[in-house]
Amino acid sequence: MADGAIAWSENEIGALTAKVKALKASMSRVIIGQENVIDSLIICLLAGGHALVEGVPGLGKTLLVKSLSQATDLDFHRVQFTPDLMPSDIVGTEILEEDHATRKREFRFQKGPVFTQVLLADEINRAPPKTQSALLEAMQERSVTFAGQTHKLPKPFFVLATQNPIEQAGTYPLPEAQLDRFLLRIDVVYPSEEEEIAMVAATTHAGLKDAEPVMDVATLLRLQQLVRDIEIGDHLVTYATRLVRATRPSLTTVPAVRKHIGWGAGPRAGQALVLASKARALMQGRLAVTRDDIAEMLLAVLAHRVLRNFEAEADGVAIADILQALREHIRPE
Repeated sequence: MADGAIAWSENEIGALTAKVKALKASMSRVIIGQENVIDSLIICLLAGGHALVEGVPGLGKTLLVKSLSQATDLDFHRVQFTPDLMPSDIVGTEILEEDHATRKREFRFQKGPVFTQVLLADEINRAPPKTQSALLEAMQERSVTFAGQTHKLPKPFFVLATQNPIEQAGTYPLPEAQLDRFLLRIDVVYPSEEEEIAMVAATTHAGLKDAEPVMDVATLLRLQQLVRDIEIGDHLVTYATRLVRATRPSLTTVPAVRKHIGWGAGPRAGQALVLASKARALMQGRLAVTRDDIAEMLLAVLAHRVLRNFEAEADGVAIADILQALREHIRPE
């Protein structure tokens, strides 16, 4: 383990990794297919970050996050973002109350839905920027300041925000500085034919089951500590940093990036890439990060942090293709 790390016994590590496997199994009993999405969601949770999920309606995004909260026994709130949603609808507001005994009136802070452990922000890009900023400030600071008083959010605090990629009328796209607050962007794609048949069969009869609780809050917080202590070699930290720096057109030696990227990722992307790689290593039952962990997390970490230029959009060059070229060009030392 890293210098200054908590002492971990083999028995505790074994018990914690078993809990991660049980969490995935519990969610998989409710969510048919979408194994990569489940993995990415758990990685994000273990790393202590937030997830931006993109996919067309009807692919089970709400059920996905609800099953996560059930399997971890966490409090869950869902907010449907709309153009008239106000910041106070998210973080809360003050209400005037009167003490019936003394007839004295005073303001009391009424907490909003952000005061939960798992928050589904459905179609976040439908709300105006001021409301988006209120939520994203809470994501970053893990607290809400109202009328000069700071209110801490529960631990853990995990936000899953969804976006619909095919309907853009009346939306307010998140600026890049706000997108950078999400650890991962997770793309939910259509299921295979076999998975879709099983999904239709399982959801059209009575008695649908919830995810079985397999992990408590204390265990999850302990797992988040363990992720921080997963080993990563200096050469892999250098590799992750070089990958991030190579997304910047002014610094890169990658032709595809120089040609198709208008703006690269900032230093927070390197932190996210290392953390996500550590969480993936733990999910795989390992206590050390490998090059494959970094390579596998590259797209989810960087897809929302780099901007294609006009030429890339005109030519239909996808972010995934550019990042694949980046991965092939930049090698660990």
